[in-house]
Amino acid sequence: MENAEITIRPEEHKDYKSIVSLILRSFQEGTDYSDGTDVIALVEEIRDSKYYIPELSFVAELDSKVVGHFLFSKFPLSPAREGGHHDETDSGIVMLAPVSVHADYFHRGIGTAMLNMGIEKVRQAGFKGITVEGNYNFYNKVGFRTSSEYNIFPTTGYPMKEPRCMMCQETYEGALDGIHGYIVYDMYFNA
Repeated sequence: MENAEITIRPEEHKDYKSIVSLILRSFQEGTDYSDGTDVIALVEEIRDSKYYIPELSFVAELDSKVVGHFLFSKFPLSPAREGGHHDETDSGIVMLAPVSVHADYFHRGIGTAMLNMGIEKVRQAGFKGITVEGNYNFYNKVGFRTSSEYNIFPTTGYPMKEPRCMMCQETYEGALDGIHGYIVYDMYFNA
């Protein structure tokens, strides 16, 4: 990163307006599959759900400006590909979604810095693993591997161009041993 100090801290209510703006620009200018409105709706849906973990929802600041946002939320695996019967016992797995970097700050290492710190916070909080869906070329660089390597299988999803887009990461060696299930987003309307 360009000789600047990035600060990563839990989001606060006062950040919400900045988060909305950066998500819109991040997805409008950085993807070919979303204008960001569905992502904002998903963030709000997660915040209103029983899966929300306030202390694992973060913003990144650079020169006192919010330049990134990402959150982890509890994610129950489905025992069936079709979903509908999520295992509501705590599997110890969190979902990383969404991840947004302000368009003015693309390609400066902010996303990598955010995730490295966030993954460590998830580990410290005692969770076993993290799921994420996205660009495997990026997420593989911060330790994610194809989820099926952990017996966690993709079902649907966008932009699920191929199974490598669904990834997991253990928080410690062997943490996901014995866990099996499917990623089904039917608890969220906007996923």
